Amino acid sequence: MSKNRRSFLQQGALLGSGLMLSPWLLNACKSGDAGTAGKKMETKSPMTSTGEMFFKISLAQWSLHKALFSGKIKNMDFPELTRNEFGIEGVEFVNQFFKDKAKDKEYLGQMKKRAAESGVKSLLIMIDGEGGLGDPKESERKKAIENHYKWVEAAKFLGCHSIRVNAFGVGTSDEVAKAAVDGLSGVATFAKDFDINVIVENHGSYSSNGKWLSDVMKNVGMPNCGTLPDFGNFCIKRTEAKEWKDRKCIEEYDRYQGVTELMDYAKAVSAKANEFDADGNDTQTDYLKMMKIVKDAGYKGYVGIEYEGASDDEEAGIMATKKLLEKVRKELS
Repeated sequence: MSKNRRSFLQQGALLGSGLMLSPWLLNACKSGDAGTAGKKMETKSPMTSTGEMFFKISLAQWSLHKALFSGKIKNMDFPELTRNEFGIEGVEFVNQFFKDKAKDKEYLGQMKKRAAESGVKSLLIMIDGEGGLGDPKESERKKAIENHYKWVEAAKFLGCHSIRVNAFGVGTSDEVAKAAVDGLSGVATFAKDFDINVIVENHGSYSSNGKWLSDVMKNVGMPNCGTLPDFGNFCIKRTEAKEWKDRKCIEEYDRYQGVTELMDYAKAVSAKANEFDADGNDTQTDYLKMMKIVKDAGYKGYVGIEYEGASDDEEAGIMATKKLLEKVRKELS
């Protein structure tokens, strides 16, 4: 463990937050120097300074959702933790952790300041809970479109390039597709003046069908509307159950075909991970095969870690995913 890391973990509170360090944070990751907080973005970190790498690694905030929801850490601390604990210099926010702050410029200003001080780049905000942009009901769809405007403005303020949205709707495949084209076009038209992309993740139901979503993208036909291919979200049909965790997937789209179809429109990529075998490989996704698809598509942006495993040790899951991505990147670069 580096001196800088040990010093960080021994502090009584996180910088500027008043949050006491919990045993969760004291269980420090043990994979080498994580870098120094406050470095400018121009400074190369150990993970990006060697060789010609075709992608950089970012961290999706959802990877820490258990710690965030439980109060062990706070939204404001995410950039600093990303840099100091995991040696990662790109962050992907989730609006669920500051859902009432989209118009709070003072709060957003503090987020922006903390990211700058930590030497991380704010990349995007993942938006949930603002209505279905694929809702066939025009009144509901219009409301959903307008609900996303504030997040476009927040993303611009934070220096992000995109907001991630959902193309949800209840109806036939054709009905939802038609509605999604309208809903996405509405948000993208607004976002265009802010130089913000509106990107759709394969996130269940019709959107987890790669061909369906790529056809929607083609029909939208706007440069600032694209996709965020996720390696693991290709379940298109689940059993009925009251609790989401009890809904089992009974029909799944081929993830490699799906990512291939979505990469033509990709403006970000989500490296979903759940469990790892003894060799450090993901048990559900062949990362080498998947990242070759990403590379062959000509993608050169960030690939965001999204650990979603059952283990409560989210930090270990994040580091295992990072290690796997670094290994695959070295093989492919």
